[in-house]
Amino acid sequence: MSARTGGGLFSRDRTPVGTWLKIASGEPVEIMAYAGFDFVVVDLEHAPLDLQTAYQMINSAAALGLAPLVRVPDKTPSTIQKILDAGAMGILVPHVDTVEQAAAVGQACRFPPQGVRGAGGTSRAGAWGLRPNAEYLATGNDDVLCIPQLESVEAIKAAPEMLALDTVDAVFVGAADLSMSMGSTPASPEVLELVASAIEAAHAAGKRCGLAFGGVPARAAQAVRDGCDFVLLSNDTSMLAEAARGLVTAFRDAAG
Repeated sequence: MSARTGGGLFSRDRTPVGTWLKIASGEPVEIMAYAGFDFVVVDLEHAPLDLQTAYQMINSAAALGLAPLVRVPDKTPSTIQKILDAGAMGILVPHVDTVEQAAAVGQACRFPPQGVRGAGGTSRAGAWGLRPNAEYLATGNDDVLCIPQLESVEAIKAAPEMLALDTVDAVFVGAADLSMSMGSTPASPEVLELVASAIEAAHAAGKRCGLAFGGVPARAAQAVRDGCDFVLLSNDTSMLAEAARGLVTAFRDAAG
């Protein structure tokens, strides 16, 4: 397995389970910590979150013992730099389709000579300059997770080469976008076969593969039995929406 653990996320004796955070507030972070999740992914791709809010959510998650990961909105080194300076222990990068893109993303996560990340030791990641510089640089290179998202057939085919890169620690298969690009569904045999091939490629490289399952924990548990290494269940907005609708529906049914 990859030596990097994302703040200890991948050194626990259980399969890590996380959720997406889309609400621009600190309270959902606290709720997910108290609920028992291992990590959260602050979603800058599909939610109206700005960098300042993401920064505060990362800080709250870390303080509560959650591994703070962030799904960045794009592949640019400047975006990745700011997120890692904010103290994120890993990034998920959407729509990484080629080994060249994976290499560029991986380099953006690492300090020279492994990569091109700029030194920002006076940021939160460097404890505002109080963390010894050698420790700050070592943490950035040795612990922060770089996780490309595979969301096309091209990406799945390139997975073995991506995973061979020292700067890439895991992959995450976006089955919804993958199936949509194929004109299919996430549960179709052809999509499941591609997901299985990504898991196989990750394990062959000694690394990890993750998946998301909405609000269906039984499917996530089966995927873990089939080799998946980390899972995401639902998100804060969907949990709120489903609980709210369930409560109102139960009242209407009871009231007649």
